[in-house]
Amino acid sequence: MAAAVTGVNVVTTDGPAGRLGLTVSAMVSVSADPPLLLVGIRRTAAIASALLANGVFAVNVLAAHQVAIADTFAGRPRSGAPYEFASLLWESGASGAPLLRRSASRFECDVTGHVDAGTHTVVLGTVRGADRSGLPALAYTRRRYGSVTPLSRR
Repeated sequence: MAAAVTGVNVVTTDGPAGRLGLTVSAMVSVSADPPLLLVGIRRTAAIASALLANGVFAVNVLAAHQVAIADTFAGRPRSGAPYEFASLLWESGASGAPLLRRSASRFECDVTGHVDAGTHTVVLGTVRGADRSGLPALAYTRRRYGSVTPLSRR
């Protein structure tokens, strides 16, 4: 799997079960109509049960300049505490889930369903809102970060 190239995302949730976030690579579009996506989260991560209890989540697709945020929400910050929300970087979406400013794109979702699969919980979400900045996306492969810029159309 180290040779696979993935996007880098911070999945967030907020509500009665708490405000939490986690860096994940397992995020994929499932359907355009209705708009659905899924995320895979380790079952032992605190966000897994909180996300289901809150019933909402956001997927923040990180931009190339957000490596430090990826590391913070992966539990290995360069400074500060792991999983710490720096207040100036975040805003609340309509669902209450934290949305990262200046990310490549953002999706707000309502939890539609979930299934336990191996060590992870796969969560399906109906997209209630989305936006994009046009910034290049952060990528991860072979345990290193890189960036993704679109190829020109021919």
